[in-house]
Amino acid sequence: MAINIKVLGTGCPKCNSLEKLTRKAVKESGIDAEIEKVEDIMKIMEYGIMKTPALVINGEVKISGRLPSEKELKEFLTL
Repeated sequence: MAINIKVLGTGCPKCNSLEKLTRKAVKESGIDAEIEKVEDIMKIMEYGIMKTPALVINGEVKISGRLPSEKELKEFLTL
């Protein structure tokens, strides 16, 4: 079963960087994942996020308001 990943952000440089980092980490880890970029502010607010970028994995907010390190990101994906 594929991991469901959502990158929440309105299109700012950090949000775009998080999407790129996430796609890279998924590819390098060989994980079966579905990645979606969510830019709709109303949908972002449904997660209770006050600062973007944010990363949601299988419905759980893992990080918000900053970019994770590559190592941290891969740990989120493999837990």
